[in-house]
Amino acid sequence: MQRRQLLQRAAALGGMPLTAMAGPGSSRLRLAMIGTGLRGQVLLRELLRRDDVEMVAFCDIEPLMLAKALAMVEKAGKPRPRTWGDKRDPEAWRAMLAAGGLDGVIIATPWEWHASMAIAAMQAKIPVGCEVVAGITLQDHWEVLNTQLKTGTPYMLLENVCYRRDVLAVLQMVRAGLFGELVHLQGGYQHDLRAVKFNSGDPARPYGGGVEYGPKAWSEARWRTEHSVQRNGELYPSHGIGPCAVYANIHRGNRFTHINAFASKARGLSEYVKAQGGAQHPNAKVQFKLGDIVTTTLACENGETILLQHDTSLPRPYSLGFRVQGTKGLWMDLNRSVHVEGISPDHRWEPLQTYQDRFEHPLWKRYAKDAEGAGHGGMDFFVIHAFVEALKAGEPMPIDIYDAVAWSAITPLSEQSIAEGFKTLPFPDFTAGLWKTRQPIFGFDDRY
Repeated sequence: MQRRQLLQRAAALGGMPLTAMAGPGSSRLRLAMIGTGLRGQVLLRELLRRDDVEMVAFCDIEPLMLAKALAMVEKAGKPRPRTWGDKRDPEAWRAMLAAGGLDGVIIATPWEWHASMAIAAMQAKIPVGCEVVAGITLQDHWEVLNTQLKTGTPYMLLENVCYRRDVLAVLQMVRAGLFGELVHLQGGYQHDLRAVKFNSGDPARPYGGGVEYGPKAWSEARWRTEHSVQRNGELYPSHGIGPCAVYANIHRGNRFTHINAFASKARGLSEYVKAQGGAQHPNAKVQFKLGDIVTTTLACENGETILLQHDTSLPRPYSLGFRVQGTKGLWMDLNRSVHVEGISPDHRWEPLQTYQDRFEHPLWKRYAKDAEGAGHGGMDFFVIHAFVEALKAGEPMPIDIYDAVAWSAITPLSEQSIAEGFKTLPFPDFTAGLWKTRQPIFGFDDRY
């Protein structure tokens, strides 16, 4: 099936006409950014490298971050954007959206702002590229979804791990049937964030150097740590679930049906504060609610199981813990290894590189040089490229609203499961049955 036919069918089956999904259809986009902090600046660098994008508006209530973003624009030789938030008004973004003249907006703010900002943008018919975490509560996710369906405004979750080089190569392996019929998948967010959740409040050292969080801290420690104080669940699911959902064709002939979650005791953050700041530091007495290891399991309509692990409070090297296992073999990212029955030596691993070149995804074949130097090993180039190109073409977002809300809703559902004694819960069908007939579009060609 040709891509255009496939997209038309996907849009029709999704209940949203292709014309309603269309972006400006322009060869040059006027984009805005809400949140020009460290994450926003990484995405901004990719946007400034493009000739088909003009950054026309910034909003941030932190003057230092706003100034850094403007300096990046000046260094790139691009026109200076209009700015909002200079007076630290937390609602300044509303004025920016109301000013109009935008073909899209990138949202790179703290999690608790994502839903309200995306909803307001879509109501104003401004397409949204939203950093991961679509909302906080389950109701947030329904409201984001319903707004998108009502307005038809494009929305893409900017989940960059779906574009990781090995992740996309494994997608090619899955689609080629190398692993047989999929049975089980694993992923997660296994990343020591202790030095991210605490610092001294010095803008020159946003990671580590102290044990402050909240108003006395800087960058993510100013807002992210409070989630570890108040919440217990899978707080950051999309890096792990995104690729697993794509492999399993979630919302394209498959769906999540049930979820449960378990949380270990919480020790890591308290121990870190005591070790770095002393037992007498006020933060050493904080009772952190987030379990050090949160394990979430999902059941799928077609019989697969998916396991996610959130592990950010203990010492450990970084890993997303991917595992894709089928009737003929499996891939695991921790040891970058593959085993395929009948091809690999019996009971032995082969290095992924043995298969990498053969199954290199067309996107990486075409854009590897363009992605050199981009954030997160090139992934940030691809996720921005996908948003921009889909918007220019007026085609459905490769990571769409159904993906966004389902992947992100794992958080409030895992919180509910833990709070109710690790109860297994039914997973909402955000597609209202459309998952049965929607067709896959992610990663089917070399454009985005």
